Amino acid sequence: MYVISNEMKTRVGLKLDEFESQMIFKCDLGDMKVKDCYIDEEHHKEVDMLGPNPSRMLSLGVLGCLSASFIFCLKKRGFKVDDFNGEAEVTITRNEKGFLRIKKIDVDIEPKIENPETLKRAKQCLKQVKDGYSFFEQYCIVTQSVRAGIEVNVNLNL
Repeated sequence: MYVISNEMKTRVGLKLDEFESQMIFKCDLGDMKVKDCYIDEEHHKEVDMLGPNPSRMLSLGVLGCLSASFIFCLKKRGFKVDDFNGEAEVTITRNEKGFLRIKKIDVDIEPKIENPETLKRAKQCLKQVKDGYSFFEQYCIVTQSVRAGIEVNVNLNL
């Protein structure tokens, strides 16, 4: 990752793995070294998948980012959660042209907080700001980018 003024850029990549006629891609996360990461766009339910599909990756990205933003909001004042669970449900539907699209992602975050002072801080993190989102949501790069619509430019180099 490198920084250009206020802009950061990082490169990631995919390489079709050596699986016959399956859409399984090995991830290249740039300077982040992860032993095995695969994106698997297998459509047959009876096949064990090697990795998550892109829709699940996106919902995990939203869930992970929101979870980290909430915990960051607590840690900013020196508080921590006793335990934490989160879940995202992605709803996929067909658009007016018949193409499958992600319609929505519902996120449930369940921190376990027993300390009254930590609970008080957690409620501050939930406080609504001008645009109707919780304070902690403002720090989530992925969720706010998805909500705003991300510019995607595609080049197919043949």
